[in-house]
Amino acid sequence: MTLIIILVIVAALAVFVVGGYNGLVRARNQIDNAWSQIDVQLKRRLDLIPNLIETVKGYAAHERETLEAVVAARQASLAAPDTPGAQAQADNLLSGALRQLFALSEAYPDLKANQNFLALQEELTATEGRIAYARQFYNDSVLSYDNRRQAFPTVIVANLFNFESREYFEAEEQARDVPTVEF
Repeated sequence: MTLIIILVIVAALAVFVVGGYNGLVRARNQIDNAWSQIDVQLKRRLDLIPNLIETVKGYAAHERETLEAVVAARQASLAAPDTPGAQAQADNLLSGALRQLFALSEAYPDLKANQNFLALQEELTATEGRIAYARQFYNDSVLSYDNRRQAFPTVIVANLFNFESREYFEAEEQARDVPTVEF
């Protein structure tokens, strides 16, 4: 009888460990999937930028500083390490440069009316929405994983198998500021 009780306790512990481990693995894989979705959308935006630059060049060639800032921000984004913090920093820089570029269209009515520019602007706006959704999904996945990882009794399994916290994708404080554009 004692042997049966010990076997039941060992079996219950095994089920707890396996269930906790598998839940943490699923949550970690969800984060990796969410991160890859952010990466896909960021790359999509980076692919649209050269066409946008070429369109703007024809109308606002003397706005070289703004165009160069967008190109430099794109290069920094391409070169940024594949971590949420580094990508967020590069993304913030690129978003600011793109806001300034779109602000140029207000000073150039011909550019503002150009169909190619409007199509690219619309495509980038849609991509920005996808990026925002992917960021939110990623951060929600990190929150869910961290909650699971830190809650008792799963924290025992997390510590036993070295499940570590994940970094959130956060905008820097200055990225929330509206840029000033002067002509």
